[in-house]
Amino acid sequence: MIDVWTWPTPNGHKVHIGLEELGLAYNVIPVNIGKGDQFKPEFLAITPNHRIPAIVDHDGPGGKKIELFESAAILIYLSEKTGGKLIPADPIGRYTCLQWTMFQMGGVGPMFGQYNHFVAYAPEKIPYAIERYTNEVARLHRVLDKRLSQAPYLAGEEYSIADICTFPWIRNPDRRGIKLADYPNVKRWHDVIAARPAVQRGVEVLSENQRRGQMTDAEREVMFGKTQFAAR
Repeated sequence: MIDVWTWPTPNGHKVHIGLEELGLAYNVIPVNIGKGDQFKPEFLAITPNHRIPAIVDHDGPGGKKIELFESAAILIYLSEKTGGKLIPADPIGRYTCLQWTMFQMGGVGPMFGQYNHFVAYAPEKIPYAIERYTNEVARLHRVLDKRLSQAPYLAGEEYSIADICTFPWIRNPDRRGIKLADYPNVKRWHDVIAARPAVQRGVEVLSENQRRGQMTDAEREVMFGKTQFAAR
């Protein structure tokens, strides 16, 4: 059994979708990041970075328990655990898949996150920051659109962990001022993935806890105030 310490965010959804696609049994352990669960000792024992998601596989390599954090590392591990599913077998396909997975981890996730922060959460609206990350979000959509004009999926002909990593960040484009119709190849890709039953199940994990409405002052302090940066 795999324990998944998670919350319904794009990074959490990546692992939920991966587990559903691979048909692996898992146990969800909610980590309410608005209330500060990510700072509890039992979670910090798994990930010193106090970020979701993290997993504990009680039947890891050699039958030994393994603990992992970082969503892309988790997806690579889950792929290898199941014989290489969701990563192309041929070397060129494999490295193309890993390339686009790292593109998401190093670009899409962080830059979209910065847009979300400065537009939706920052106490002061800073025009320079908003313009910078608005432009970067659009640029990254153009990069994806160009790639997806060349192949049906990010790694090529096969659906892979690169798509699973990226899809949750492309969902709900209106939150980033994006119209997917402006990026027809991204829209085609998005719609195909959104229709997959395993994806639909994955994004429903803990969906009842999805934030609706404004962030409270207490949540803001936990996520962006001194609590976030305290030494642990």
